[in-house]
Amino acid sequence: MSESAMVRVDRSIEVAAGVFAPGHLGELTQFLPLELVDAVLADTGCVQQRVRVLPSRVGVYFVLALCLFRPVGAVKVFGKLCAGLPARLRVSPSEKGLRDLRRRLGAAPFKALFEAVAGPLATPSTPGVSYRRWRTVAFDGCLSLQTPDSVRNRGWLGKIRYWQGWSGYPHLVLMVLCETGTRGLLGAVFGPVGTDERGWAVRLLPLLNDKMLVLCDRGFDSDDFAAELAGTGAQFLIRATAARNPPVLARLSDGSFLSRLGALPVRIIDVDVVVTLADGTRNADR
Repeated sequence: MSESAMVRVDRSIEVAAGVFAPGHLGELTQFLPLELVDAVLADTGCVQQRVRVLPSRVGVYFVLALCLFRPVGAVKVFGKLCAGLPARLRVSPSEKGLRDLRRRLGAAPFKALFEAVAGPLATPSTPGVSYRRWRTVAFDGCLSLQTPDSVRNRGWLGKIRYWQGWSGYPHLVLMVLCETGTRGLLGAVFGPVGTDERGWAVRLLPLLNDKMLVLCDRGFDSDDFAAELAGTGAQFLIRATAARNPPVLARLSDGSFLSRLGALPVRIIDVDVVVTLADGTRNADR
């Protein structure tokens, strides 16, 4: 058989009827089914009053597609939603039409959709997600997300002032609580940069319970934050800063010792962390 021979592959896809057809993108609807999106739109009062070319359900999948194809313009992203459809089901909305669709939906349905699907992904037997009887989770923040330099964004987020002047764009803080191993998100909050990481993480503490072990880096080393973590019932392991000089109340046989952070009794473990990379390189830290 010639190596340059060609073969045709035909594939059938099942989509919603009429103007709802563009609300499909590959496997996305397998994880966010139409019924879930419709329920979220109904709960948030965002269902369209009249069915036109761009119904609300299509708008939800369109915004999700914008997140998947960030460098592509809105019209081209919408074209990806229609790429597998027959010509009679394709629509070509304008930039303004797509912009009006996003404004009509607002943020409420996406917040509700995230809250509906956020949560642990792994079973207790999944590697890397448990320590003894606790599910391991971690806080992680990002301070470097830039937003468009619009009047509304400047009014909400402001700009960061550096020693040499103001930042070029308003910045957004994103703080998440995630499951280690799978990186599944349990919750997320975001907003202006003015509040430190711990201030944002506090808003996610209600998601913790006594079946979790929380892993935190040095940015979360605070007496007050540790006390609030303990109040959730979760176990926690916080990497201390070099400025810490905790009192030794009692030494244990394994080399660790009992101490206090404010009024909170804790166990201090002094260890060297060594990570071996895929190429054999070893990185050590304390």
